[in-house]
Amino acid sequence: MGRAADMLGTTPAFLRSLGEHRLITPLRSEGGHRRYSRYQLRIAARARELVDAGTAVEAACRIIVLEDQLEEAQRINEQLRARAR
Repeated sequence: MGRAADMLGTTPAFLRSLGEHRLITPLRSEGGHRRYSRYQLRIAARARELVDAGTAVEAACRIIVLEDQLEEAQRINEQLRARAR
């Protein structure tokens, strides 16, 4: 967790708070250490951007979930359009 926090320029507490808000759920190593995927680190970086801009952590988490849902909906919409052509 410390390395992930260093990579993002944040604190382990910030990463824990993202877990508490269920934005990211890291895997655990045999020794109990949190392991973050690249995708989870990208999500955490986006959350940090929002929080640094003044957004509350809880609101940042919700925004990210909605952004992800929108991206998925747009992808599905494009697939359906391609099939219709």
